[in-house]
Amino acid sequence: MADVFADLVGQDEAVATLRRAAASAAALLRASAATAARVAVGPTTGRDVPDVTDTYDELDALAEEIDAVPAGPVDAATAPPEPIATEPGAAQPAPAGDPGAGMTHAWIFTGPPGSGRSVAARAFAAALQCAHGTGCGTCPGCHTTMTGTHADVRLVVPEGLSIGVGEMRALVLRAASTPSGGRWQIVIIEDADRLTEAAGNALLKAIEEPPPRTVFLLCAPSTHPDDISVTIRSRCRVVPLRQPPAGAVAEVLARRDGVAPDVAEWAAAAAQGHVGRARRLARDPEARQRRDAVLAVPRRLTGVGAAFDAASALIEAAEAEAAASVAEIDEAERAALQTALGAGGTGRGAAGAMRGAAGQLKDLEKRQKSRATRAQRDALDRALVDLAGFYRDALTMALRAPVAPVHTDTAAVAEAGAQKWDAEGALRRLEAVLECRAAIEANVKPRIAVEAMMLALWRG
Repeated sequence: MADVFADLVGQDEAVATLRRAAASAAALLRASAATAARVAVGPTTGRDVPDVTDTYDELDALAEEIDAVPAGPVDAATAPPEPIATEPGAAQPAPAGDPGAGMTHAWIFTGPPGSGRSVAARAFAAALQCAHGTGCGTCPGCHTTMTGTHADVRLVVPEGLSIGVGEMRALVLRAASTPSGGRWQIVIIEDADRLTEAAGNALLKAIEEPPPRTVFLLCAPSTHPDDISVTIRSRCRVVPLRQPPAGAVAEVLARRDGVAPDVAEWAAAAAQGHVGRARRLARDPEARQRRDAVLAVPRRLTGVGAAFDAASALIEAAEAEAAASVAEIDEAERAALQTALGAGGTGRGAAGAMRGAAGQLKDLEKRQKSRATRAQRDALDRALVDLAGFYRDALTMALRAPVAPVHTDTAAVAEAGAQKWDAEGALRRLEAVLECRAAIEANVKPRIAVEAMMLALWRG
């Protein structure tokens, strides 16, 4: 297995920050173990016990190097929070003079879609659980964390539109337990911007009064109050990620996934730096067909009726893609629940259990419906991103901007559109697509938002 940060594409500064923090965290554990050993030995035991502080390895050297970094100016807006947990072994922020080196108990990973927020969080969790404190990728701590089987690492991936307070309270309660492996108890929350207000308050209380050796890793698009509350952000250290360059994405696809270099370059450009979407385009023929159908929309908008037909086709394609992506999971969950409730059993007890299972089955169906809605919106958003890329190409061509097109295979169509619409027309169409994305994010019915967008694209 490679280094745990190997899949974090084009984020050299963030990787350096996380490596230094992992080394600092390991040094904290080492100091805590030394203190505990001295307390356990005591002055009256009469036994010769080697002093654990005499050991010295490359990790100690790295920690000393970090501590020796000269102090520099600290931006109050990005400086880490003041120490909250004071128990031995609890996560602590960086020293005041070196905000880039230390460890703290709460982190926020921000960046555009596809920048690798969840990848960075999982890799950092692996580095914290690494036996060597460096994220080697080969020790049991790294391996189990990266595969999702580590007992002290909990990953929260919202399946529905939001993360509720009940789920968050249960998670916080479990996170307060002592790490079974003796290192860190880690909670990773993907899409922390989906926390409800009550769930955010429950998380905030845990971050304000963190248990010893518990670390919270949150992933959000930005630190804007609409994405993450100001009170939570003020108690976390922010790790900003940038959109990886297309060249770096193509290199990863070719090296890690075995994609042909020319296909990798095309997919990386078409995905606009989104690593997951680029991999999907490079390896999934159906994904490429869906993209082709979306990029054919501008040519289909010949009238009002055609605009509504295009909207219906786009919505139905998103619904079909979402249904296909969750069907297998839904069936497996339902079968597992029915088996747990005694389905297929005989006798009075089994029949009575199944009669009382209606409420649990209804709750499962509710969760599955919420997941399907989320999957549909994600599929529709991918289509809108592709469509926005087309109108962006038309705009840059109308302005004769010296930049490469996003969709090289539809560059000729975009050039024709640029000549027909001019720069202002292309910009209005691009804004219509972006407004549709914002409306859906604000819970406008997708069909209504898409129909309004199609009419705006047709009118120009």
